[in-house]
Order: sequence, then structure tokens, then C-alpha cells
Amino acid sequence: MNRFATRNIVRFLVYAFVQVVLFKRISIGFEETYYIHFYIYPIIILLLPFKTPRSLVIFLGFVLGLLIDVFYDSPGVHAATCVLTAYLRDYILLLLKPTEGYKAEGVPVIEQMGIVWCASYFAIAMIAHLLVYYSIEAFSFVYLDEIILKTLLSFLASFFIVIITQLLVNPKY
Repeated sequence: MNRFATRNIVRFLVYAFVQVVLFKRISIGFEETYYIHFYIYPIIILLLPFKTPRSLVIFLGFVLGLLIDVFYDSPGVHAATCVLTAYLRDYILLLLKPTEGYKAEGVPVIEQMGIVWCASYFAIAMIAHLLVYYSIEAFSFVYLDEIILKTLLSFLASFFIVIITQLLVNPKY
């Protein structure tokens, strides 16, 4: 097994474990409504190497979503959202493609792509992920204001954790 596969398997296990053990228990809100949730698990999909085949990314997104669904008791919500995030990944990468293109062995990390590019990439993907997640969870546009509020607040909290984590994991930047 090559080092990229090993690194991604370890990353998958660590991020999924931290999500279901630590961040599942942290919710911030008031009056019985929780507006801030920490969702860092989409980063697993986003940090796969550029050359990863789209079908594999979507399959891994589905597996990741099912795993999270088991621990969150949310039948299919995370799986659907992760599949969509995995599907959108190539389009987001195309949107943010540098003029010289991506390196063959490149990985979307701050060390290789820079903080501005990575922040843009993570932000677009995580906003889409959270907006779809809360839309499916509410299952009605009657709660549009609540969906948007939860999306924005959870995005800010999750994005902060993801960027700090990336800076700690890749301290060379």
C-alpha cells in the first residue's frame, strides 16, 4: 500500500472518530434550538488527492455518510449530503483550478496549494454541504430562515476548526 493510501485511511479513521466521539456531543444554541454544530467530516472527502477517480470519491462519500449516519441516528441524511459533496468536488476543483493546473501527485492541502486557495475550496464545499444537510434535515422550506441561520453559524464554527486543524497538521506553512 502506498503512502497516499495509508495517509488517507488514517485521516478517514481519525476525522470520523473525532466527529462521532467529540463533535457529536458539542452543540451550541438557546431555547431548545441548537444553531451551531461542528461538522468536520466533509474534509475527508475534500483532502483526497486530485487524481482520485470521481466514482471512488463518490463511493467513499457514501461510505463516510453511512458511517456518520449510524452514530447520529439520521437514516441517510449524512450519506446523501456526503454523496453530493463528493459529486460537487470535481466542479469546485475545476472552478478553482490554477492557470498552471494541478500537479499529478497533488493533494489539496495548505502546504501545496496555499491558504487562500484551500480556504476558498473548503468554504465553497462546506457551505454547500451544510446547506444541503440542513435542508434535508428540515425537509421543508417553511424553516428557510432557520436553515440559513444554522448553515451560516455551523459553517463558521466548522470552518474555523478545519482551518486550524490543517495549519496544525501541516506546520511548514
